[in-house]
Amino acid sequence: MPTGRVKWFSLEKGFGFISNDEGEDVYLAAAALPEGVATVKPGTKLEFSIADGRRGPQALSVSIVEAPPTISTGSRGKNDDLAAMIEDTIKILDRYGNGLRSGRTSTAADGERLAKVLRGIASQIDGN
Repeated sequence: MPTGRVKWFSLEKGFGFISNDEGEDVYLAAAALPEGVATVKPGTKLEFSIADGRRGPQALSVSIVEAPPTISTGSRGKNDDLAAMIEDTIKILDRYGNGLRSGRTSTAADGERLAKVLRGIASQIDGN
């Protein structure tokens, strides 16, 4: 299986990109992340399979090989990451709620994405 490192990932947008070992950008959808993982940090080493998507190579069946090194092992960095995840989640929930208020129905994919993000946040909070 190919490996690569996360270039960037946006919890709010629900996607990001991996730079594979050949230097090629690979699209990473939130749905491809392992169960219970809502987001990944830049530099995280991933193993994945690749499929040709509409916009080029897309990562599937992603597994985390190695988390990026942290400067300290204290809780400050983890708390900052969790705070950023919660802020992104609030934006997602606002958008979702506003859509419901204006009569738009959500798709199953929207519901699955939101549920995955909320489960990821809950698991981070439980781990504190």
